[in-house]
Amino acid sequence: MLPEQSLTTPLPATTTAAPARRAAVLGVGAALPAHREPSTETERRLGLPPGWIARRTGIRERPLVGPDEATSDLAVRAGAAALAQAELSPERIGLLLLATSTPDHLLPPTAPVVTHRLGLKRAGAVDLAGACSGFLYALALADGYVRLQRTCVLVIGANVLSRRTNPDDPKTSALFADGAGAVVLGPSEGPRGIVACWLGADGSCWDDLYIPAGGSRRPLTPERVARGEHLMYMKDGRALFRRAATGMAEAGRRVLQQAGLDLDDVAWWIPHQANLRLIEEARRQLGMPEARTVNLVDRIGNSSAATIPLALALEAHRFAPGDLLLLTAVGAGLLSAAVLIQW
Repeated sequence: MLPEQSLTTPLPATTTAAPARRAAVLGVGAALPAHREPSTETERRLGLPPGWIARRTGIRERPLVGPDEATSDLAVRAGAAALAQAELSPERIGLLLLATSTPDHLLPPTAPVVTHRLGLKRAGAVDLAGACSGFLYALALADGYVRLQRTCVLVIGANVLSRRTNPDDPKTSALFADGAGAVVLGPSEGPRGIVACWLGADGSCWDDLYIPAGGSRRPLTPERVARGEHLMYMKDGRALFRRAATGMAEAGRRVLQQAGLDLDDVAWWIPHQANLRLIEEARRQLGMPEARTVNLVDRIGNSSAATIPLALALEAHRFAPGDLLLLTAVGAGLLSAAVLIQW
């Protein structure tokens, strides 16, 4: 369980009490597939020069699910780990938010399946399709729900992107990975918790990174599947890189301004783990020192909405009580987001 500072006494799932001051992080959890594909193996498969992937992306290995694993399997493992660390029984959770771009099925949503398998019998559940920014969007929504309802919320980011990438496309298959991370939020009257959130969107860039077929505009047909239109397509990697780097830096500045804080107040910056070059360019634009940047993209790859909760869970030992964490992400849509958390 994470160190407590003025957390409220456990309350029922719903109550008419006054809104809580903040939503605090009570527990974190991670789930990564056992199989790892080294970038050297990916290079051999794609016919790329040795070291090409590490030089361009910083990624040295990617966790990939086995044939019998799906998004809900990873989400359940991460959620169970977060609940165990928080020392919360399942009935304490009032809502589960699952940020994913790769649900088990197009219908029904995957979140109710996860609540069932975790035994969250008093929780609502919904999928959020916010791409790489999905977890931060979910945190922003969970913050309001925790404070208003004075209940606990389980927020999970989970993806199996290896099932959405063309294995022959080096622009995507060398980047994207599988994984899940989870955070339990609960009401707090003390300083711990979510300090501020900022959300943004630019729909004019919707087709920078997208899956052409499978939705209501272009339903799946055998011909479209044969052409690979059900898989991820990156239109212009350089343009997306520029927009994402600038967007992450701008999101960070906006949420700090909103909170009346500056970069010197931030103990740790946790960016979406897209690739090393993007993290470095966003860090340069933001002005964040490398020593205060959390970067584990080399071993987890890009699992979209799962990367930030994975970083929170896997690097939690580095955070001290009272540390201010800045989380930023930009993803397909284009959706941008930033959240400040006092640990």
